[in-house]
Amino acid sequence: MAVDGVSSSSSSSAVSSARSTIAGNFDTFLSILTTQLKNQNPLDPLDTNQFTAQLVQFSGVEQQLKTNEFLEALLLNTQTSYRADAVSYIGKEVTASGETAELKDGGAYWAYNAATNVANATVTIKDASGQVVYTESGSLNAGPGNFLWDGMGSDGNKKPDGVYTISIKGTNLAGNEVKVSTSSVGVVTAVDFSGAEPMLTVGKNKVALSDVTSIRQVDTPPAEEKAGS
Repeated sequence: MAVDGVSSSSSSSAVSSARSTIAGNFDTFLSILTTQLKNQNPLDPLDTNQFTAQLVQFSGVEQQLKTNEFLEALLLNTQTSYRADAVSYIGKEVTASGETAELKDGGAYWAYNAATNVANATVTIKDASGQVVYTESGSLNAGPGNFLWDGMGSDGNKKPDGVYTISIKGTNLAGNEVKVSTSSVGVVTAVDFSGAEPMLTVGKNKVALSDVTSIRQVDTPPAEEKAGS
């Protein structure tokens, strides 16, 4: 499982450096101010308004640095929680937006959702090279459903395990096109944090965490419904 450690960003170092710099400048400023006050000409005293304005500026900058540190700590906490949530997906079955699924152990699962009843639906499955390996026609009911392909090609030959894509096109009784969205279904085996967003490993696929539409415990097999059933 690819789980990287949570580390501070470069901006945190920048804020720490800035804080050290402003603290050093402030100490220097106070030292110079004290020296000037000790050695000022009583007949021509220093302008206290100017010193007060500078003190206010130093205070404002320091408050801004504290605000930045607070925001960074809040962001780091959010990222840690986000990663912990992603890790909790391991071992669970997820449904994610997309067309790809892995053929393994004699089956490949997809989920679909038809906007309305589909009188004439055509299911097309392609291999990794884009070659059509299986087609099927039938009808679909409106709403969500699952499609199971047993890996047998239209040519009657068993297809090798691997990643395949599906597309479902259909029309209603009036001949108008019906939108049918598809999703991949599989069990999460690992999480990759190397990118900007956690990626779930589902078989040989990589699924973005934001693409997950549902998740469930793997205790019962998913309902199987094929086009035309």
